[in-house]
Amino acid sequence: MDLKALHKVYFTGKDYLMIIIGTLMYGFSFNGFILNNEIVTGGLSGICALIYFATSIPVSFSYFTFNVILLLIAYKILGIKFLIKTIFGVICLSLSLTLFEWLFQGNPILADEPFMSIIIGAGICGAGLGLIFTANGSTGGTDIIAAIVNKHKPISIGRALLFCDFIIISCSYILFHDVEKIVFGFVEMVISNYVLDMVINSNRQSVQFLIFSRKHEEIVEAIIKDLDRGCTILDGIGGYSKEQIKVVVLLAKKSESITIFRLVKQIDSQAFISQSNVRGVYGEGFDVLKT
Repeated sequence: MDLKALHKVYFTGKDYLMIIIGTLMYGFSFNGFILNNEIVTGGLSGICALIYFATSIPVSFSYFTFNVILLLIAYKILGIKFLIKTIFGVICLSLSLTLFEWLFQGNPILADEPFMSIIIGAGICGAGLGLIFTANGSTGGTDIIAAIVNKHKPISIGRALLFCDFIIISCSYILFHDVEKIVFGFVEMVISNYVLDMVINSNRQSVQFLIFSRKHEEIVEAIIKDLDRGCTILDGIGGYSKEQIKVVVLLAKKSESITIFRLVKQIDSQAFISQSNVRGVYGEGFDVLKT
């Protein structure tokens, strides 16, 4: 097995491990801090929580059922590569929810401390989802909708989930007739989405790469093929060695940074890379130029 194949296996295995860890974090915090305090969150898990409080149908069961339907709808939009990791994420999270439902048996970790439970649970849930998205995975549900929006528009995943979460949480009033629980739900939504965005760095900031490599042709080909991005090749001369070298200039979204580093390392582990933050990147694939 060559070096490129080893890198691919390593990064793929790392991604799936991150998805497992993220789903375990979410299942633990959702059951231990949020659901068992009768708080309805956003997303598909919030819808399933409403169903649970109304009918006693386990969240894990309704969550898995809804996701099967959503995955069938998303197949043509997100592609098979995203779908495979999403199926894996859905299965892992369904098993995680089932496990912690059985372990906690409806008992909250912090009894009679709903506000503190929401803060802790929301932070862990957001971090878990962030790990999953960082690994290019998904737990299904409204995450699929958010991923579709994020793929075509320069909007963070947390903001894409915001509107759906607002409606779902507000519906909890129909069951509990308790404004306090709605407030707790909104607190969870804000903290979870904030932590999610912090973990995956999915803001509108872009980055610029300067890649110095003698294998620039292979790197450029991989950038165009794998990332579907254009780049520019500049002529450079070493100040000390006086040798000519090609410099690849690449502008990309910050969330693509890890993928770019992986790509370059697989081709040329000796490449010299400079990354810097840039603002105001306009054009195809970035923000729309407005006058």
